Amino acid sequence: MRCVIARYPFELTKSGVLASMKGVRPELVTGESVTIGRRRYPVEQVGQVITRQDRRDFTSGEVVRAMTRLGFTCHDRLETAPMGVLTSPRTTSAPLGDAASLEVW
Repeated sequence: MRCVIARYPFELTKSGVLASMKGVRPELVTGESVTIGRRRYPVEQVGQVITRQDRRDFTSGEVVRAMTRLGFTCHDRLETAPMGVLTSPRTTSAPLGDAASLEVW
């Protein structure tokens, strides 16, 4: 498939993207992401690997559009908190004991 990323034309294939991302360790996902194989990568990382350009040269939208057209699943943002991350005051105080038994000052 022919696509334009950062004003440069690229001929991308699904197998080519899979081969390019093979052995690449995913960075922490904080925004838009794409699932390639069994892993979820930030779109900026995928764009950098497949185009060999600096991340400042392209937008995440360009990469999302290309990956969607190739048949990869793209995600807007992280839907759930990563394991081990405390997300609410109740879970933050959980190591201290039951929240119902804590006194309120």
